[in-house]
Amino acid sequence: LNQAAYDEGLSIEEFPPYELALGEGEDIWNTPFANGKTYQDCFDTTPEDGLRAKYPHWDDSRKQVMTLELALNECRSANGEKPFGWKKGKIASLSAYVAYEGRGHAIQVSIPNGDALAAYEMGKEFYYTKRGQLAMSCADCHVYNSGNRVRADMLSPALGHTTHFPVYRSKWGAMGTMHRRYGGCNQQVRAKSFKAQGPEYRNLEYFMAYMNNGMETNGPGARK
Repeated sequence: LNQAAYDEGLSIEEFPPYELALGEGEDIWNTPFANGKTYQDCFDTTPEDGLRAKYPHWDDSRKQVMTLELALNECRSANGEKPFGWKKGKIASLSAYVAYEGRGHAIQVSIPNGDALAAYEMGKEFYYTKRGQLAMSCADCHVYNSGNRVRADMLSPALGHTTHFPVYRSKWGAMGTMHRRYGGCNQQVRAKSFKAQGPEYRNLEYFMAYMNNGMETNGPGARK
């Protein structure tokens, strides 16, 4: 949509603001738990082989959408460790490391059955539902008005949104997960935000990731 913004994004990659988070995330991933096990023991795919691209996915045994951050924290809990907070800090650094190591793998989100389809449809409904005092939906900004400006900022298109999270955002001065951004978007339209990693945001992420099927993961990213 904007060649100058695209070129700026490429230049940021030379000295990315998320570099410190990658180092922290790598240390967290490689540090064994108190019981001697590691994060890798919880997964059948390594970060380098595209662990990030496997999320979100439908867990039919639990009848819910699983996200990467949820899986990472459940790994901690299963090994006797305290879960990280959901929106920023160590969970964002850990997720960033997993994403970076697996850059270039194609997103392949499936909808295997009716229960998964119901979750997808709930995510879709959330995306297109107007909410808050401003009565705006996700689609109002990122589908119908993508490429237009709100003050100095250009509204980004929906396609590709899930490929590069977590992100370092200049406004935050730190890393943040996708669900942190979801909450911020809700607040910007003066709506009540939902709980990070609750079913509303996980279903939304599932819908958005399915929209990006075939695209390559390239997280973490950097935003204003």
